[in-house]
Formats: sequence, C-alpha cells, structure tokens
Amino acid sequence: MILKEKNLLQFEKDLDELHISLSDVQLDQFLTYYEMLVEKNKVMNLTAITEFDEVMKKHFVDSLSLVKVCDLSGSFSVIDVGTGAGFPGIPLKIAFPYLKLTLLDSLNKRVGFLQEVIEKLGLQNAEAVHGRAEDFAKPGKLRESYDLCVSRAVANLSVLSEYCLPYVKVGGKFISYKSDKINIESEGNRTEIEEAEHAISVLGGKLAEQKEFMLPSSDIYRNLVVIEKNRPTPKQYPRKAGTASKKPIVTKM
Repeated sequence: MILKEKNLLQFEKDLDELHISLSDVQLDQFLTYYEMLVEKNKVMNLTAITEFDEVMKKHFVDSLSLVKVCDLSGSFSVIDVGTGAGFPGIPLKIAFPYLKLTLLDSLNKRVGFLQEVIEKLGLQNAEAVHGRAEDFAKPGKLRESYDLCVSRAVANLSVLSEYCLPYVKVGGKFISYKSDKINIESEGNRTEIEEAEHAISVLGGKLAEQKEFMLPSSDIYRNLVVIEKNRPTPKQYPRKAGTASKKPIVTKM
C-alpha cells in the first residue's frame, strides 16, 4: 500500500470522528483538489503546507471540523470570506454538496485557481468571486444574502466581524476558525473574544458559542467562534477598505 493510500485511510478515520462519511467520488474529489493545490502552488503562493498528510489534517479535516458547531445537512447559502486557496469553503462543498457556496477573495490569481477547481471537480451551485470583503458587502451586492459566513482568515476577530457579519442574514451565523491563541490575554488583560464583543454587538451580532477542541489524532488545538446575527448591520459598516484593521471598532471598557 502506497503512502497516499495509507494516509487517505487516516483521513477517513479522522472524518469518522467528526461523523462524516464520504463516497468514493467525494474522496476522489479531495485527492484531485490536493493535486491541483500542490501543482498550482509551484507557480503561486497558495499554502505553506504541501505534504499530503498535513494538507489532509491541517486544511481538509480542519475545514470540516465546522460540523462540531453547525448542522450542514440542509441546502443553505454559505459565503467563505478571504478564502485563499479555498479553505474552508471547498472541503465543505465537497463533503456537503447541497450547500450553495460563494468563495470570496481579493487576489484575482487565487480566484482563477478556485474557478479551475470548481470546474474540475464538477461542483454545482458554487462560485468564486474576485473582490474585497468591504466592497461586496455594500447594499445592492451580497449584503445580508447568506445563511452562514465562514472564515479561516488570519485577522483579529473584531476586524473579521466587520468584514463578515454584513453578509449574514438576520437569523444566520458567522463562524470564525481560530487557534488556541484566541484565549491569550492582551496587555489590557482581555482575550481576543472579549475585545471583540462590543464590535460584534455594534455590527448586529451576539457571541453564541466558543468551541475549543483538538483535531483528530493530533495535538493541534483549534477554536470555532460562533456569532449569531440578531439584527441588521448598520449601513455604515463595513467601512472603506483598510479602515477596519487600522481603526477597529473600539471595545467598551
């Protein structure tokens, strides 16, 4: 048995811990996605992780860990903001094909790659869109159009909330993938979540859950932060490009 076959068995075992079962077609889609990712990574920077077992664990299994906090069995709309190489959106779409998926990224080359993946894998009701999160969340575009927004983007939670919550319908959710560092206190003796709570409220959301866990068969700690949208986001958000990171919504003391 070759190494890839052995590690594919480990991938299936990891997914079994998440109560996810894949068909042979879906497994082939994951393999094709991996091969396309590694090949394209030779000519553009998509990921620092390229070893088969690491991609399976740190990208694919991590993306699918969303099932710990969200029932994905229905046919609802999902937007992945700052998707990069397609995480978590494409793994979610492969495993749960009835999802209606939009992948949003600011780099046109990455979007081109994602469009190739969507076509090659034959993913229906999936699209890759080129643009900044601040621009497409404006009225008349994609604002408050989605049941669920997800993001693995590396940004402070208050900043991510300003980028992501405007896309979510009232009654929907924004779920942020985070590492264990989210629990570390800053100089102001507050964690990243505590510092973001005021911004989340201003943007029409409410912190619903923080799920801390380890990826299956690993020592990798992860967090999923679940934010519920309970009222419309004020029209002035998101602010113009770059403002959210330069001038985050101030946390109440």
